[in-house]
Amino acid sequence: MKNVKMPTSDSYREYLIESLKEPEESAGFIGAILEEKDPEPALLRNAIRKVIEAKIRMNALSESAKQHHEKLDKILTESGGLEIYSLVELLEALGFKLAITVADTELPPDSESTEIGESELSPEPVVNPS
Repeated sequence: MKNVKMPTSDSYREYLIESLKEPEESAGFIGAILEEKDPEPALLRNAIRKVIEAKIRMNALSESAKQHHEKLDKILTESGGLEIYSLVELLEALGFKLAITVADTELPPDSESTEIGESELSPEPVVNPS
């Protein structure tokens, strides 16, 4: 995230939601929460909710993303997010780092699914000239 002086007024929440409309800001915001050494699952839920709110204000939240958020929010509420933080800790112990980045392509707001087809993941097929 950018080094920006935080406003001290009541409009900070609005400032934050407005800044989270930028994909890089949203990724950095969630990533920073996941990097905390003393995890606070409530902060993760809150960060995700603020990113969702920013997407809603942009009319850029698909029905599929809404459904995934509802499922994840329920999981985080029930488990306290321990699974996510355990994964982060395991990856760090293995010498890896979980990173939140902006996807190369964004789905349109009215997209039915966030699933990526196999053809989109695979490289272009090589045609054998024989």
